[in-house]
Amino acid sequence: MKYRRLGKSDVTVSEISIGCWTMGGLNWVNGQANGWANVDEEEVTRAIKAAVDAGVNHFDNADVYGNGRAERMLARCLRKLGLKSTDFVIATKIGHFAGTAGHAYEPAHIRHQCEQSLINLEREYIDLYYFHHGSFGENGEYLEPAAEVMDQLVKEGKVRLKGQSAYTEKDFERAIPVVRPTVLQAVAHARNTTFIRPDGIVSRLMAENELSFVAFSPLNQGLLLDKFDPENPPAFEEGDHRRRSQAFTRESLLALKPKLARHKERFGSDVETLAAVALRYVLQHPSVACVIPGFRNEKQVRCNLAGASKELTADDMAFIRELFS
Repeated sequence: MKYRRLGKSDVTVSEISIGCWTMGGLNWVNGQANGWANVDEEEVTRAIKAAVDAGVNHFDNADVYGNGRAERMLARCLRKLGLKSTDFVIATKIGHFAGTAGHAYEPAHIRHQCEQSLINLEREYIDLYYFHHGSFGENGEYLEPAAEVMDQLVKEGKVRLKGQSAYTEKDFERAIPVVRPTVLQAVAHARNTTFIRPDGIVSRLMAENELSFVAFSPLNQGLLLDKFDPENPPAFEEGDHRRRSQAFTRESLLALKPKLARHKERFGSDVETLAAVALRYVLQHPSVACVIPGFRNEKQVRCNLAGASKELTADDMAFIRELFS
């Protein structure tokens, strides 16, 4: 396993890291589904052991994943395995779960959620604490107060590094000068390279500020693994955010199918190879520090780990870029 430094810090993370969203299971926030199908904790524990044995040292979590469930489960799994949480880089986020606050970025709520995440994770500090999105109120009124309380948490030793996650380039442009994060996080996969393309706005901002990038959804929620049949589209449970996604409809899956067929002709059709190629494609973008694919069990973790030993040629990269552009 290779490791990459986060920004100008002394923190290094495994280039294949672990995303914990799935560990939250079925979930709702303000009446909207934002979870995944439930997982079995014993399977998750075995999966985490396989990851750690392979050199994974970074787990990405959030307060909204199961509304705390994923944070608590991660702590329990590490404890069951006899592992010290402080031997790993644990990230979590604030922003999508407002609780009783009017807005999730109200300073008092940020402080409260930080303390609750520390309890959930059984930690005295959070290695990497993200603002989970870039919407700091209708007129951005929470941006400066939120950044100030985050800086206070750093000074108090409760947060080591600051992170900013977002869904648009404009959100990053607004937030970076004020938050002054070390790490950015956003979606990145072969079908969406908005935030990692070398000529993009975010890549420029990262270069100017010496920031690192953490890529979520590098497998495009499994779509790049060709695991869904257009003639029998998946039916997700209530509480699974994919239930309302157009990406899993018959029409969308049919449109993707011929591209995946060409992809498999070049690289192979087994799931380990498809996962390895998808992860390596993202990792070979120079601004990317690591990918954080999700998982449900040990088999999926081992598929993801295949990306640690894969290399793509310049021709391979060009083929994938043109295929999915």
